[in-house]
Amino acid sequence: MTSVKSPLVARIERFPIAGSFTISRGAKTEAVTVVAEISLGGHAGRGECVPYPRYGETPEATLAAIEAMQEGVARGLTRETLQATMPPCAARNALDCALIDLESKRSAQRAWALLGRPEPTAGTTAYTISLASPEAMAAATVKAAHRPLLKIKLGGEGDPERIAAVRKAAPNSELIVDANEAWTASTLEKNLDACAAAGVTLVEQPLPAGADEMLAQIRRPIAVCADESVHDRTSLERLRDRYDAVNIKLDKTGGITEALALADAAKVLGFDIMVGCMVATSLSMAPAMLLTPLARFVDLDGPLLLSRDRDNGLRYEGSRVFPAEAALWG
Repeated sequence: MTSVKSPLVARIERFPIAGSFTISRGAKTEAVTVVAEISLGGHAGRGECVPYPRYGETPEATLAAIEAMQEGVARGLTRETLQATMPPCAARNALDCALIDLESKRSAQRAWALLGRPEPTAGTTAYTISLASPEAMAAATVKAAHRPLLKIKLGGEGDPERIAAVRKAAPNSELIVDANEAWTASTLEKNLDACAAAGVTLVEQPLPAGADEMLAQIRRPIAVCADESVHDRTSLERLRDRYDAVNIKLDKTGGITEALALADAAKVLGFDIMVGCMVATSLSMAPAMLLTPLARFVDLDGPLLLSRDRDNGLRYEGSRVFPAEAALWG
């Protein structure tokens, strides 16, 4: 039996973070990504993903999951077939984005035109302040206080002091907060009140996914956004009385195909949209830019947190992020 040579290759890549990046679940000093590349007819399409330990993903397992699709890709795997073949996960994201990039290059169309979407334009991205002591966060915030939108990582005990210190250091910036599931039923209302007092616009995922029912039982003084609680369209219905917005990340949805469908469905249900990212290179950010015309909040600062980005990366001017050139993706 003759084996079919696959046009799919995948690899793990590592990019150092400038300093370290800290959230409630820990710190890291490098972004570990997995890249899928599909070649056909002299063209190559790429997609990048970031395996997330929160969902039991590792770079090695993600690489293996992508490589397990080699025969399917060789036999003409389509994006539509991919959605039915793999569950939403980082591996599917890399493959979905690689297939779109390949189709875009082969058809000489930009990805948004190919997908029937509006062309993304430059927009303002949030810039992340890592979790630390109130004093250290204030010092980091002073350096970023010129940015119009800051995303503040919180982590539980001491959060009211952290957000007060950040607000004092950046009196003119719009603030959004990400608790990364670190709050509890006993601290929820106190922390929300502290954020409201600091003029915070939005709080992401204050309670653990699966234990967030209290959000439907209290008066929420500011908008609350689902992150770990939302993955794809099947997640939405149970969130309607708990959240005001949803954070759409391609590694959760398993690619831009489902991400766009999720955004459309969320809009119909009245949710605001945040387009978010993991700490990754511009190759991860580029397809997510297709969501920005639908988004109230854009959080695509991953490359700004790295010591170096990949070649042909997105252009950033301060907090303004510009859509990808075709040499990068789509």
